[in-house]
Amino acid sequence: MTSRSESAGKPRAFRSSILHCLKAPGARGADGLPDGVEYFEDGVLVVENGHVVEVGPAHALLARLGDIEVVDQRGKLILPGFVDGHIHSPQVDVIASYGTQLLDWLERYTFPSEQSFARLEHARETSRFFLDELLRNGTTTAVVFATVHEHSVDALFELAQARQMRLIAGKVLMDRNAPAALTDTAASGEAETRALIERWHGRDRLSIAITPRFAITSTPAQLESAGRLAREFPDVYIQTHVAENHAEIAAVRDLFPDSRSYVDVYDRVGLLRERALYGHCVHLDAADRRRMAQTGAVAVHCPTSNLFLGSGLFDFDAAAADGMAVCVGSDVGGGTSYSMLRTLSESYKIGQLKGTSLSAFDLLHLGTLAGAKALGVADRIGRFVPGAEADFIVIDWAATPVLLRRSGIAQTIEEKLFALVMLGDDRAISACHVLGENRLSPTTAR
Repeated sequence: MTSRSESAGKPRAFRSSILHCLKAPGARGADGLPDGVEYFEDGVLVVENGHVVEVGPAHALLARLGDIEVVDQRGKLILPGFVDGHIHSPQVDVIASYGTQLLDWLERYTFPSEQSFARLEHARETSRFFLDELLRNGTTTAVVFATVHEHSVDALFELAQARQMRLIAGKVLMDRNAPAALTDTAASGEAETRALIERWHGRDRLSIAITPRFAITSTPAQLESAGRLAREFPDVYIQTHVAENHAEIAAVRDLFPDSRSYVDVYDRVGLLRERALYGHCVHLDAADRRRMAQTGAVAVHCPTSNLFLGSGLFDFDAAAADGMAVCVGSDVGGGTSYSMLRTLSESYKIGQLKGTSLSAFDLLHLGTLAGAKALGVADRIGRFVPGAEADFIVIDWAATPVLLRRSGIAQTIEEKLFALVMLGDDRAISACHVLGENRLSPTTAR
């Protein structure tokens, strides 16, 4: 019998309906599909050595592929793996805690939970559950906040490396306005982040993010330290929170009275640039959005969290008008689901409340290629182009009775996709391939 490791490098053809975005959806063509969206009702995705060789219609490709293993998934749908642009691995055990608003929620639930990560074994056990839950929901790439503990990143990366996932993560920087057990100093935070960069950044599919939690919990000295690291390591990521909640914004205004805005606090120390991801961005003005666009910083929309904590409604039209790039994040545990399908469903509803109608293809782009672009890796993930890493999921239309019934009467792939986003969850993910290998084991599958 051929082992999994022996078969991993051999070319295989996955036959199924296949849908992906080559770029942001544009004007509609004669076939009803937007420019930039590619769909094969009966398609083949050819994978070798964990990478995409080609994709196209089955009748054309199978005729010339010769003797190749064909994995028959007809009746299902292949999509690129989801990209979660903002999530907290240590908040596994606080998801669905009775809601207050942001600052009280942090004090009541998040900080006590994160103190448990002082124990390495707890960090490992929680990280194991966290990563398996991502895979079970079809998320193959994630941008993750760990805790203030350096080993919380080590534990997360060791397990992600074993699963071959693409993960960006960072040790939280927090030197004030937090429990003593969760605070570092500007000097120790910089030293530990530097050590993590040297140990992990660019190793396999792993990258470090400089991670001040938010301006409230970092002194000016620590933010300046983070900016210094950002200048020294321009290929390292930056992640933090901004303009999520009115009380948070007021606290930042009191702490940084000389800054024009919350965004300006970060801008002054050099933390606005490409590869910088800013969670929430709910309450920005036009000047802030334009500055984000000018510097290449990306807004990460976190719809389930913004609704759960009552933070506000993200404005897609304003972001587009000012040229600010946007991707999406689950923001677990403030967010209420690991599923990017559930997350995208809430994005649609927030858009409706703000007067923006996102199409099914807009939502697909938001959950896949937009995240890849935000991370600067759209040549590697988020779409099926030759040489890309073969991260993809297989959707089961029969996952639930209501999804089966609704998709069965749909007339177009757009209608089916929209129904999937509105009705789907982890049950719809029948396979989750990372570098071409299905990572849904008996322990991660439903």
